[in-house]
Amino acid sequence: MLVWAAAFAVFVWLVGLPTSDPLAAFGWLWLATIAWRNYLPWREHLLFLRDWGPVVVFLIGYNVSRGAADKLFDPHVTPLINADVDMFGWFTGGQIPTVWLQQHLYDANHVPWWEVVITIVYTSHFLTVPTVAVVLWLRSRQLSYRFIRRWITLSFAGLITYFLYPAAPPWWASEKGYLPDHVERFSTRGLDVIGLHGAGNTLNALQVEQSNPVAAMPSLHTAYAMMAVAFFLPMVARKWWPLLFAYPLAMTFTLVYTGEHYIIDVLVGWLYVAMTFLVVGLAERWWARRKAAINYSGDKPT
Repeated sequence: MLVWAAAFAVFVWLVGLPTSDPLAAFGWLWLATIAWRNYLPWREHLLFLRDWGPVVVFLIGYNVSRGAADKLFDPHVTPLINADVDMFGWFTGGQIPTVWLQQHLYDANHVPWWEVVITIVYTSHFLTVPTVAVVLWLRSRQLSYRFIRRWITLSFAGLITYFLYPAAPPWWASEKGYLPDHVERFSTRGLDVIGLHGAGNTLNALQVEQSNPVAAMPSLHTAYAMMAVAFFLPMVARKWWPLLFAYPLAMTFTLVYTGEHYIIDVLVGWLYVAMTFLVVGLAERWWARRKAAINYSGDKPT
């Protein structure tokens, strides 16, 4: 594991975080599982490719499709602005929370230490869910399959919404003149403080070249963070729940402050998580009852 960690650190330093390519991300995760269980024969390690190959294919298709999701309809802009002003204008003086936060906290000439934390929270979106899924795969295949079903369903629901309801984030609305105040987009500048220029350049290229600039509704950044937390709530004592919820809340602050999302995007993303857990949970219970009925009828004498 030390050898793997050193190799991964060198890769991040020279190339950047494996965020844009699921093959690279899962390649590193596969190597981590080999390092962690190096005593197993190769046929056991190859099971990773069998189980995760379809997931990687879906994620590649998701990335390609998401980039084209803004081709059908014009992006929605003012409804999102109005929603945030209606909810928080009483506190922000009629501004969206992004503008208010940047006016009070952002300094173009200085990067405070806590913006490094913000950047780490932002970049964690690309690795947290795959890492959790693979760790579950190592510990319990059944748990990992439950997690993956919710992950894929949530991603598919978000992708459909991006096609049907393209929505522009605050930085885009500012660039196009929909907002009277300027909004900076700086979610990755904390990496420069700790010397990870390559990682920051990779993320910036991903944001500019490969992502869909009007895929703000729902925010899958916060939806993934909430899903990763909600999945474990039934398994941990309630006294630890505030610690778990700190992650999606930190992601929410990060995205709103750096101009990536409105708060309405976040709330809709959390609603998608609730709907995903409800639908997938009902489907799983229906399938379990169906299997039980088939097995019972198969045991009966003819």
